[in-house]
Amino acid sequence: MTEPAVRSSLVPALVYAALSTAIVSSLGMLLVPSIAREMDVPVSTAQWMLTVNLLVGAVATPVMGRISDGPHKKRLLLLALWIILAGSVMAATAPNFTVFLVGRALQGLTYGIVPVTIALARRYIAADKVRFSISSLSVTVATGLGVGYPLTGIIAGLFDFRFAFWFAALFVVTAIFVVFRAVPAGPDERAPRLPFDFAGASLLGLGLGLLLLGVSEGPSWGWSSPGVISCFIVAAAVLTAWVRVELRTRHPLVNLRVLRNGEVLLANGTGMGLGAAMYIGLSISSLVAQAPTSTGYGIALPVFWAGFVMLPLSVGSFLANRMVRRLARRIPLATLLPIGAGIMAAAGMQLWFAHTALWEILTGMLVFGLGMGASYAAMPALIARSVAAEELGSSVSFNQVLRNVGSSFGTAVSGAVLAANMAPDLHPTGAGIGTSFAIGALLCAAVFATLLVHALITRFRRATDGRADALFK
Repeated sequence: MTEPAVRSSLVPALVYAALSTAIVSSLGMLLVPSIAREMDVPVSTAQWMLTVNLLVGAVATPVMGRISDGPHKKRLLLLALWIILAGSVMAATAPNFTVFLVGRALQGLTYGIVPVTIALARRYIAADKVRFSISSLSVTVATGLGVGYPLTGIIAGLFDFRFAFWFAALFVVTAIFVVFRAVPAGPDERAPRLPFDFAGASLLGLGLGLLLLGVSEGPSWGWSSPGVISCFIVAAAVLTAWVRVELRTRHPLVNLRVLRNGEVLLANGTGMGLGAAMYIGLSISSLVAQAPTSTGYGIALPVFWAGFVMLPLSVGSFLANRMVRRLARRIPLATLLPIGAGIMAAAGMQLWFAHTALWEILTGMLVFGLGMGASYAAMPALIARSVAAEELGSSVSFNQVLRNVGSSFGTAVSGAVLAANMAPDLHPTGAGIGTSFAIGALLCAAVFATLLVHALITRFRRATDGRADALFK
């Protein structure tokens, strides 16, 4: 295959590989009740299938991001896909819940796939097309979730949860084949061969793992329990030590100095805030869709149809990505962030005040997808143009880590609200559902207000500097 042919097929191949993240992620929230029933464990225990997957992802993402800055990008991507395949097969054939959790842990490497594909795009795609390629890869997960959830619901509804994991395994097999054929072979000779920051990786992995463990288990252990408090205290100490190590290391896992760049800091802060709001909206909407009508808010959809609630999310994020491609030539990327956050805030407000009818949930998901597509397309592109090529993988992966941390916080906060507002039939009350939606909406509004103020201040400074330059000419 000639080099032009390779490059023309590279972006579709990378998007296809990144879809494995969405497919595996869709095996989470929708299947918790089924896993609890089939594995004969309480729902609170079954929630560990989400927790362990997120914990491994928090560690794997920055490590894979840093390695992707090196010469062996294709080898790293293929190795990760093989491990995810092994985890999918293990979960599909698990004889007990312990083995199933090991499989879910191996699937956690999917969170590091997107940063690796972005690093490959930055290396092999032409400079005039790389921004749009990175934007497409960034929204792949959001778009893919809208497809993955319906597929998971259909498979689990017709058969059982094991068939859903077999489907994930089959998809990963095809992704391995596509990557093997389409991604250029051999090491990247332009990439620097730098020593790996084992100390930074260990500290960041331990700190994030403890932080996310405390956040994820806060609702079940109790926020004031010794276990949760210990997790937060030790996590704070470890992450503080990590920051000190990274600032002193010549080749750190994550170059924290790039956070001094306003656009990088803006993208990371936005990623964390919107990540929390996104998971609140998705998880509560999924819960409302499957809740019985006796709750006063439930739509009582079976699992077969519940997954289709997320389909408009996919449509919205896809349409937004197409619009971003056109608008990026006329509107600065930094401007797309407040636009996306504003659209998400509108969706959050709509779900807060109207969420008891199917069309209301579907409309909210569509608008949510539009906002996510615009925001998530702009974030990596902002980072890519603000950092050196050799730092791209670690910088984008750190943005992904912050999205995951925000998502975990959002899930934990909404879980705590629901746990405090349970009806006698063990379903959340309408007040608990409304409060959770309100938290997501207000969080989006806060992010939007912050980005809007930043944009206005930036425009004012540029206008002031322009007038000052004109006076001295």
